[in-house]
Amino acid sequence: MAVSYKELGLVNSRELFKKAISGGYAIPAYNFNNMEQMQAIIQACVETKSPVILQVSSGARKYANQTLLRYMAQGAVEYAKELGYEIPIVLHLDHGDTFELCKSCVEYGFSSVMIDGSHHSYDDNVALTRKVVEYAHQYDVTVEGELGVLAGIEDDVQADHHTYTRPEEVEDFVSKTGVDSLAISIGTSHGANKFTPHQCTRDANGILIPPPLRFDILEAIEQRLPGFPIVLHGSSSVPQDLVKIINENGGKLKDAIGIPEEQLREAAKSAVCKINIDSDGRLAMTAAVRKVFVEKPAEFDPRKYLGPARDSLKELYKHKNIEVLGSAGKA
Repeated sequence: MAVSYKELGLVNSRELFKKAISGGYAIPAYNFNNMEQMQAIIQACVETKSPVILQVSSGARKYANQTLLRYMAQGAVEYAKELGYEIPIVLHLDHGDTFELCKSCVEYGFSSVMIDGSHHSYDDNVALTRKVVEYAHQYDVTVEGELGVLAGIEDDVQADHHTYTRPEEVEDFVSKTGVDSLAISIGTSHGANKFTPHQCTRDANGILIPPPLRFDILEAIEQRLPGFPIVLHGSSSVPQDLVKIINENGGKLKDAIGIPEEQLREAAKSAVCKINIDSDGRLAMTAAVRKVFVEKPAEFDPRKYLGPARDSLKELYKHKNIEVLGSAGKA
């Protein structure tokens, strides 16, 4: 039986994006699969008084179960109230690839969906996106589309090469589809290995510095779509201290390189009003879990390693809200 996101206490992204663009910050879009991740996200955003987008991929929806997700989202709203501050919460489908999936998410209480037709031809992308928009808008659910392709792997999404967004296409795409926001490709990518070492330079301390984001493309898009909500996917920074903890405790992360946080902060001051972060959260949790397993090899109570993982994730997201996205205090 279909349920409206409004019955769950959720909001769509429309007003949040307007405020973010005018305020020069970005709404955090944090992916989650389980209870500990959701707890960490809500705790971090309540403590920093930040709005938040709870983001669910197709793979995460299968993993967590669509019915449980509905109640987890409703629980997140009530949990925020219990923690003492009512923040705006969006439940968003990340990288939906079919009309049927987007429709099902709308029926199960999602307040926002992404239809990613970027791997289709331009005309097919327009047609698919328009179909989702026409359906979702009947229920006041906001829709994110995508132009351009990000390299990397994230759940079911995989691409070998970047295809930068073509600024000359954005006006036509937005006008024909009616999307509420647009994900673009300006050099971010999915996963923890966003760049190879030979794509990077080294600073005086030998630290690998990835190539800068294509702010020229972003600027050209802003000129063509003034004030229109822009989204960045694949925006994890891959903190090297977390990579080090993982590798020192039995992990084998090789050449894990992310997007510098100062570049994301710069992007957040523009029309980029939603920034997706997934891999950093995975790294924070994995580092904490591995550390417990090495330091306390006799431990077998899941609470004793998932608890520290949750705490580590909360601190990471508080840092993102305050120092990177600028969303703290904007709830």
